[in-house]
Amino acid sequence: MPRTEQKAQTRERILAAAARSFRKGGFGGVGVDGLSKAAGVTSGAFYTHFTSKAEAFRASVVQGVTDVVKGMRQMQAEHGKNWWGKFVAFYLHEKRKCDLSESCGLQSLSSEVARADDESRTAFTNELLLVAKAIVDGPSSLNAPETIEEAYAALATLVGAVTLARAVNDQVVARKIAINAEKTLLGTRTKR
Repeated sequence: MPRTEQKAQTRERILAAAARSFRKGGFGGVGVDGLSKAAGVTSGAFYTHFTSKAEAFRASVVQGVTDVVKGMRQMQAEHGKNWWGKFVAFYLHEKRKCDLSESCGLQSLSSEVARADDESRTAFTNELLLVAKAIVDGPSSLNAPETIEEAYAALATLVGAVTLARAVNDQVVARKIAINAEKTLLGTRTKR
């Protein structure tokens, strides 16, 4: 295997381990030694690919949000005009229950980014716009947001619902949060 390919694979392995570690324990929950160990490399190898833990965090944020766009585009391709409902259901029910290390970067890293440096916040902002654009530019789908502003509101509802559902220790309450967010987003809310 050529050296450049091997180096790229090592960087990807470090990035994947960093993303899982930051999602699970937050920025302060792991150091460079822990990130290196999770990736199966030395700290020296870590510094060959990233100048600091903050740089690895930024790259993890970008990767995490890029994964949301990829997943959304896959839903759009697979489900056509029904993609929005499928995406909302997947996000609120499957992504809510997965291990935190495999959770959505929007949901698990937002509070970490809020406390991060300006570079990380700028990277997150740019990536969030790409998610909103992927929603708006997707195939026409019942109740899907039609403007960037509506997409931001929908994302806030999805992220907020999953965050609250993960935080409560009562699974009945967690499920009610998810179900009612889904009803709100898909326009199936009953009138009082």
